[in-house]
Amino acid sequence: MRPASLFIVFIVICHLELGLPSSCRAETSTPNFIIIFIDDMGYGDLGCYGNTTTRTPNIDRMAAEGLRFTSFYTSCPVCTPSRAGLLTGRYPIRSGLTRVLFPSSKDGIEDKEWTLAEGLKERGYSTACIGKWHLGHLPEFLPTRHGFDSYFGIPYSNDMDLVQRAEPPLPLMRNEAIIEQPANQDTLTRRYTEEAVGFIEAQKDQPFFLYLAHTMVHVPLHVSPEFKGHSASGLYGDVVEEIDWSVGQILAALERLHLDEKTLVVFTSDNGPWLIMKDHGGSAGPLRNGKGTTFEGGVREPGIFRWKGTIAPNRVTDEPAVNLDLFPTFLLLSGGTLPENPVLDGEDIRGILLGNGHRASQNFFFFHRENLQAYRSGDWKLKRASVEKTVNEPDLLPTMLFHISDDISEKNNLADKFPDRVKQMEQEMQAFEASLGDLPPGKR
Repeated sequence: MRPASLFIVFIVICHLELGLPSSCRAETSTPNFIIIFIDDMGYGDLGCYGNTTTRTPNIDRMAAEGLRFTSFYTSCPVCTPSRAGLLTGRYPIRSGLTRVLFPSSKDGIEDKEWTLAEGLKERGYSTACIGKWHLGHLPEFLPTRHGFDSYFGIPYSNDMDLVQRAEPPLPLMRNEAIIEQPANQDTLTRRYTEEAVGFIEAQKDQPFFLYLAHTMVHVPLHVSPEFKGHSASGLYGDVVEEIDWSVGQILAALERLHLDEKTLVVFTSDNGPWLIMKDHGGSAGPLRNGKGTTFEGGVREPGIFRWKGTIAPNRVTDEPAVNLDLFPTFLLLSGGTLPENPVLDGEDIRGILLGNGHRASQNFFFFHRENLQAYRSGDWKLKRASVEKTVNEPDLLPTMLFHISDDISEKNNLADKFPDRVKQMEQEMQAFEASLGDLPPGKR
């Protein structure tokens, strides 16, 4: 269901007006969009982010040919809420999708939520979701009911098939029908890739939006025979290197079809590495902690944007952004306008991508479940006192203040040194919470 207040007008985006040099103008004002969304990949899992043992030449090339963020965030450090944030441009607290869904769950994304796919369909785009959905497995919650013309993938996480929880074997779906159960997970990355390339080939003559949400590198780890034993980093490295192969196939298809200058490709992850899985989990690199926490290791992700001819190559930015920003940025790049309702939390980051502007707000709120746990404002990050299960951390965590631009490892707690800043940031967190109103989650 689309907001009644939304009025879409056709706007031709002229790259001259955006201040781009002639050598950096795309041939089209309505670019294609591809989001490659990885499950549980850590900030330190890629060569371009400092990994020295796992080979990721295609992802590294994508970064060299575009823009790499060093402060790109997810909207939540676990699966379902992160995906809800990306596709709606709203903090998950607003949609009520604050917790991970299971096969026993009866809820999912509501009709009132307006997704990026729905917005781009209004602009004449073909849309496809390939991979892990995890916003509800019942028919009314599936991708085909929320803006996607087609769907091929699994409806929730690949470990949600436990007999102890009376869960069914993992289903592989095409549109709204189960076509394989249990899904052969060894072949999922390859089959997703083939499906994605086929979609690109079929839609090459019209604008398209491809949301490729890989099942991997979530445990249990699976890899095709061609990549088994491929990496010096063990099975986890094998899985990452097959993901890298997949990225290479996508980029090769764009090049072969002469779509490079018409297509913005984004590579990122839903949350940080699942550290309790040890050698089957990833690396947060220099960041503290991982998945399930609002430390940087849980919420700061790889963020790579490639759009040949429009985004200048070999750029690295420390300007912060968040996956919520993809919704307004893509819609505006497509020539659309933003809805007045529902409320959007994402910001237009075209200025960062094009190198001629900034994100309007430098404030980022980090929820885990229904709780606002942390807040980044400019160079500073405040983490509220909390009781939480984390890796190699005490259960009871004090209030912590970090000068995050100089201390991405969150080693130096400055709360006692700057009590006034703690007080100010706490007041700003409370003000944001108050702005959500008294309605229950999902109605804000």
